Amino acid sequence: MLEWTTAGPGARLGLILHHDDAEREFAYDRNSPFGRLDRALAAAPQRGWTVVSMRNDWERVYRLSASPCSP
Repeated sequence: MLEWTTAGPGARLGLILHHDDAEREFAYDRNSPFGRLDRALAAAPQRGWTVVSMRNDWERVYRLSASPCSP
């Protein structure tokens, strides 16, 4: 799906939400027993895909401490 989406002309966004925080969500990674993500993570830098880490980046994406109305 990411290959198809980012192959077209014009600006495109290829984004992988890396579920690497087992405290918030089921974690899956390169060697997890389900939902392996090894090929996509390896291809991301070469293809210009953005990888968002639930463990490291999630508060920048979704402010957990802010109210829904704050900027």
